[in-house]
Amino acid sequence: MSPTRQVTALVQEIYEIVNRLEQLFPGRPFTPDGHLVGSIGEVMAAHRYGLELLCCSAECHDALAPDGRKVQIKATQGKSVALRHEPEHLIVLRLHRTGEMSEIYNGPGVLPWSQSGKKQSNGQRSISLSRLQTLMRDVSKTDQVPVKTEHFL
Repeated sequence: MSPTRQVTALVQEIYEIVNRLEQLFPGRPFTPDGHLVGSIGEVMAAHRYGLELLCCSAECHDALAPDGRKVQIKATQGKSVALRHEPEHLIVLRLHRTGEMSEIYNGPGVLPWSQSGKKQSNGQRSISLSRLQTLMRDVSKTDQVPVKTEHFL
């Protein structure tokens, strides 16, 4: 089984555990988030777009595209993502409970950065997935990192 199929299967197992915990403790959410979702997004994006991941502590960018573009990868289950810096290129993915991911945004970082909210006390600026989807409509194919593998699986 390929590494990305294994990731999808493992994420499905995580959500099975989440569902069991939420049944045991009604009203208490056990949503996977933070580093776990971010790292899943990074490895899945690396596979789908043929990206070379940078070290985990790299500031602003997470990967290099085959054409040399610096790429920040954001993965979420929520309704928005937060940015600390203006990335050269931004890929935003939504993680579904099935373990699959969908592309929300794949384009120049300047567009979402210019449309994100004011800097918060934690240094982050937030932008909604719906706003990113609207911005994505105006991103030409030549401004996107091309898909190497059609599926995240």
